Amino acid sequence: MKLCRFTENGTTRIGKVMDDTVIDLSEVVGAGHSMRALLTRFDSVKAALDGVTGPAFALSGVTLEAPIDDPQKFLAIGMNYQAHADEAAAAGIPIPTSQLWFNKQVSCITGPFHDVDLPKASEMVDYEAELGFVIGKTCRHVSEDEALSVIAGYFVCNDVSARDWQARSPTFTLGKSFDTHGPIGPWITTSDEVADPHALMLHLSVNGEERQRSSTGDMIYNIRKQVAYLSTVMTLEPGDIVATGTPAGVGIASNSFLKPGDVVRVEVDGLGHIENRFVPET
Repeated sequence: MKLCRFTENGTTRIGKVMDDTVIDLSEVVGAGHSMRALLTRFDSVKAALDGVTGPAFALSGVTLEAPIDDPQKFLAIGMNYQAHADEAAAAGIPIPTSQLWFNKQVSCITGPFHDVDLPKASEMVDYEAELGFVIGKTCRHVSEDEALSVIAGYFVCNDVSARDWQARSPTFTLGKSFDTHGPIGPWITTSDEVADPHALMLHLSVNGEERQRSSTGDMIYNIRKQVAYLSTVMTLEPGDIVATGTPAGVGIASNSFLKPGDVVRVEVDGLGHIENRFVPET
């Protein structure tokens, strides 16, 4: 199932995407549009959601919003592809010897096709194509063998980074959390439809020019290890979102940063794509 949040005629609702159609799921989920609230009871209502057939809207006639806009956590791992770690090291950034985690503040989240700000305060805005996932069960101390079972689904993410601000803060948080610097979507593809999250191709282009391409199988720390590591420290809860790292080809490696009007497209095979125009902050 492809779960989305969509706006039609001024009202935002939760739906499921089937081919070129969005089917309104309000008869099961009720009023409101909190994906986090739905995920807390997803297993108990999944069969009912599968059976909903309408109302239906043309995908081209609605606005797709961030598939989840109210997570309690937005966690991201740094330098999790070896080629990217190598290019970061060439830029003077030390390669970590263990999983390197940071927060993106949840206020950075924006929609899959919304404009993204180029902040007045930054001259080094960069892109990072990433596979994201969302937690579906409250869990702690999850083993690697059980890790995939706590994931509700997967989505496409651009971990937009203000590199100058990132360099000022050892935790990366400020440079990763400017408003609109967390475009995600276009929907959440539920785990039962993703046979192997480590066998997906990840692509990013800027103005049609490919900049990044890699298999998610090239992660240094796979998703099982990520969930096990994080859940050693903290309780993971339904709706928490995780970005799993970016491959080589980011702008900082070539001192090439995003400019007004640039259009960045990120695609994960089988999960769809997001595409955002970068505009000056007003």
